[in-house]
Amino acid sequence: MLGVDALNLAISVADSGMVESAVNDLIGRSQVLMASEKPGMQASMKNHVFKWRKTVKRRITKVCETEQIQEELALYQEVIHWDEAQFDQDINSIVKKLEKKSNFYFQGKKLLDRQKKTPNPMFAHFFCDQWYQSLYNAIKQLQLNELEQDKQKFLDDLYNRMENMKNMRQLGGEGDEAQLGRLWDMAAAKLSRTDVKTMATYAKFLRKHSGLKEIANELGRMANQVDDPDLQITPAADFEVVEEHSDEATDDIVGIHESDDLSKMLPNETMFLAYPELEVIFYKHLVDKRLMNYRTSGKARTLRKINAQTPAHSDVEVEKGPFIVCVDASGSMSGFPEQCAKAIAYALMQIAMAEKRDCYVILFSTEQITYELTKKDGLREASDFLSYTFHGGTDFEPVLETCIELMHSDKYRNADMVVLSDFIAPKQSDEMIAKVEDLKAKHNRFHAVSLSKYGNPDLLEIFSHNWSYHPGLVGRFVRKF
Repeated sequence: MLGVDALNLAISVADSGMVESAVNDLIGRSQVLMASEKPGMQASMKNHVFKWRKTVKRRITKVCETEQIQEELALYQEVIHWDEAQFDQDINSIVKKLEKKSNFYFQGKKLLDRQKKTPNPMFAHFFCDQWYQSLYNAIKQLQLNELEQDKQKFLDDLYNRMENMKNMRQLGGEGDEAQLGRLWDMAAAKLSRTDVKTMATYAKFLRKHSGLKEIANELGRMANQVDDPDLQITPAADFEVVEEHSDEATDDIVGIHESDDLSKMLPNETMFLAYPELEVIFYKHLVDKRLMNYRTSGKARTLRKINAQTPAHSDVEVEKGPFIVCVDASGSMSGFPEQCAKAIAYALMQIAMAEKRDCYVILFSTEQITYELTKKDGLREASDFLSYTFHGGTDFEPVLETCIELMHSDKYRNADMVVLSDFIAPKQSDEMIAKVEDLKAKHNRFHAVSLSKYGNPDLLEIFSHNWSYHPGLVGRFVRKF
């Protein structure tokens, strides 16, 4: 009799095809099929389903970790190593322990009663086999229940993401495949009509004021202009599955040869084991690799490593850091400057999605509020940010200190800090200016978008680049170095 541990049994059940059936059911739903036919949606939807397949498989294998299942498996492991005498002596006490703990209890009692009336020499083996099947079925039912609950939650999430993607398409923000994939990842939160309407307002504002979009696009391109070998992304070696001819594959039997492979041995070789005086001949043939074996041939799948070519220096991909968008939320920014600041942040979020970068917004006045626009529920974060009403005073120093601290970490290498403000504030201290200059030398960039013609020139000097955009220059912008 063979033993079984909880993990292997759970994996065996999970590999029985139940997860694949659930995946096929999800893909086969009419609404999912309809969505998968739309451009850009199919790859994101399928990747999401296959990612769920991996996670749910790990999750359902943990159902056997309950105390009840563990206790029953421990008893089973104990029994299968008994000899016949111990089994006959102690099996009744084991069955009694299963009372109120196992579905096998009543079946086990019936089997014992039948054995008393009609003894069977193979009873111990048959009893353990039936107990194993009971354990297998119990774990399978638990896994099916867990899978069904998880599938329903996933299906609700899937429909919600599809609805959000549909709404975002109506805003004209579909972009390329990379942006759609990131947008799908961010579409987990449920968006209300008000959320969609708010984002539609700023999408329309961006289309009307193309100069703001042009500023955002130029900000996005600057990360590529850094010439630093430490920031270059090395082409990773890839792997592909190929079919190759192999004598180990068992597709076809092509002949007979001498070997020591017991799995391919001819049946007549076992005749030596039927007679004690000839048994030594069998083992000699095994050691000498002279057992008659079937010769097989076929194709085997193997992983082959493929090295990507090193691109030319001008085409080297650069590791781009996040956008840290600092928005002045003081009362002086209300009105048109507030609309411009929110629209630029919204445009930078779209660029970050396409380039797989993070995008953080820090609202600052007398306090700071942070939004992460490219995380799992980033669309909700974007809606909350766009709905925020500006008020309070302007205090630059705390937000600069926060950004400087962030930029000293590895995650924020090659990051872009963008300050959207009217810059009606005093000049920063020499100590703060020195900290900014130190980070500029490490390829972090500090940008300013001035939304008022009354901005303090001394304050703007600490930034690497600055733009001016305000009602007096509608549809135009000026970039200064």
